[in-house]
Amino acid sequence: MKAMRTGWYLLFLSIMALASGLSRPGITSAEDTRNPHGRFKQDCNLCHSPKSWVPARISSKFDHSKYGLVLQGAHRETPCLSCHASLDFSKEQSACVDCHQDVHEGELGPDCARCHTTRTFIERSRMEKMHQLTRFPLTGVHATLDCRTCHDSTQPGNLTWVNLGSECVACHRAAALSAVPDHQDNAFPEDCGQCHRTTSWIPAAFGHDGTSFPLTGAHRSLSCAACHGEGQFGKVGSACVDCHRDDYDGTLDPVHTTIGFPLECQRCHNTTTWQGASFDHTRFPIDSGTHAGKWTLCSDCHKTPGNYLDFTCLSCHPHSDEAKTQEGHKEVPNYIYESSACYTCHPQGRH
Repeated sequence: MKAMRTGWYLLFLSIMALASGLSRPGITSAEDTRNPHGRFKQDCNLCHSPKSWVPARISSKFDHSKYGLVLQGAHRETPCLSCHASLDFSKEQSACVDCHQDVHEGELGPDCARCHTTRTFIERSRMEKMHQLTRFPLTGVHATLDCRTCHDSTQPGNLTWVNLGSECVACHRAAALSAVPDHQDNAFPEDCGQCHRTTSWIPAAFGHDGTSFPLTGAHRSLSCAACHGEGQFGKVGSACVDCHRDDYDGTLDPVHTTIGFPLECQRCHNTTTWQGASFDHTRFPIDSGTHAGKWTLCSDCHKTPGNYLDFTCLSCHPHSDEAKTQEGHKEVPNYIYESSACYTCHPQGRH
């Protein structure tokens, strides 16, 4: 009897199972037991409710980090189906490139987290920090530019993100070729940083100190056009007379041209002020030795107005008595009573 009751009970369960299958057309008993989520096996109530199987509602107890990816930042707000296109969760991968298109085409490696964050994919702070480790740290306006401004699309097979030129002209050659003044005609250097700054391309600030003519004194306050005219930057000489020839030729006190003053203006003038020149009487010392303090005006020795090549020694020295002077020089070969002869024997003004 006991065996008979057990048999009837098993038959009843079979009939109920069959009835359940008949009520769900197209579903077999084998499919009933198949897990649609593949190898993912967790309690169904983490996502489903006994009252309603769909839509799924993820329980706060579900810990995504246990399955290879910690959900942080924007990932926490992303709908599941954005990453899980299939219900078979075991097929999903955790690498960034599995969901995000690699716009860098593999040039920067597969680890997006080196430059990007989960807060937002276009957040710049980490990108900028990484760029500071390269041979072209971003400063000024460069730090505000969109990456594609410099890393523009290139022909297939060429690198876009690495091994780009770090010289200014790698990006600014077109600007240099169209610049005023003409950079090529004036042989300007291709190192834009000598005149331009990353904070602002204009105005340019040329560093004259690195040239053969450093600016000092009043030269520093002059406009560029005062010396360079209309864009003649590479064709201006660095000698004083290249700019001051008219000053030299027009000076009457004393007359530079007839005296034969040297063209090296700096021998008497300085860049602080053109006035108050200090002539170095090196050829015949008058500010030191026996002549120091013995004269007041240039005309004390240079009697012919405007002609400083002409001079006399006889107006100051007790040589006005020609006979007495000749007596004192009777043993001097080829002696003559002239100032030029005095200078020949006494070039430094010493006895």
